[in-house]
Amino acid sequence: MKVDVLAFGVHPDDVELSCSGTLLNEIKLGKRAAIVDLTQGELGTRGTAETRAQEAADAARILGVHARENLGMRDGFFQNDEAHQRLIIQAIRKYQPEVVLANVLHDRHPDHGRAGQLVRDAAFLSGLTKIQTTDQSGNAQARWRPSYVLHYIQDNYHEPDLVVDISDVFEQRMESIQAYKTQFLSEGNDGPQTYISSPDFYDSIIARSRLMGKRIGVKYAEGFQVEKKIGIPNLNALLLRET
Repeated sequence: MKVDVLAFGVHPDDVELSCSGTLLNEIKLGKRAAIVDLTQGELGTRGTAETRAQEAADAARILGVHARENLGMRDGFFQNDEAHQRLIIQAIRKYQPEVVLANVLHDRHPDHGRAGQLVRDAAFLSGLTKIQTTDQSGNAQARWRPSYVLHYIQDNYHEPDLVVDISDVFEQRMESIQAYKTQFLSEGNDGPQTYISSPDFYDSIIARSRLMGKRIGVKYAEGFQVEKKIGIPNLNALLLRET
């Protein structure tokens, strides 16, 4: 079940909106990627836990991730405490990722920042031998600490520490977002309109990708913040493409 990249999202669609292009890049390179949603997004104005679960499954197929699961935490009410940290630790030890992608540490939605801090703390604790966890079969899990936790930039603008070119996979990325039919571009559909259901919000997703792309001289990109300094093996890693 080991993967190279494990993306956590507090709500189904967080990953698609913020870092799905980066996942697609890694998958196209032959790497394994998985998604873990913390909640079912059951407090969302539009849709239900059941419809969002189906949409998440549809989006996962579009992205081609190797696994997707939901931890069933309470939307809006989960905490960064031991019980919730242990759930994240179990997931990290299950998938043993080299890189974890997580919600940004501060954002418009309070769940985003709380989830980002929860995953960050659990990723560190997951490397401690004396914290014991078991898998679904009751077998002891080995400690595991990812090399990096990257926090994807979501609604509020934050200055990125790392920007990833997603130009080649942008259309597939947007297709994965469109899988959430109850949430986006839903004007005229039954149900109240929301902050994220309008064409303006959808346009802002594209505009953010263009803005990030402009920062590094490409058409589309995704931005991340990271607390740990990123090292590179040589200067070739600085080159986006051959010139």
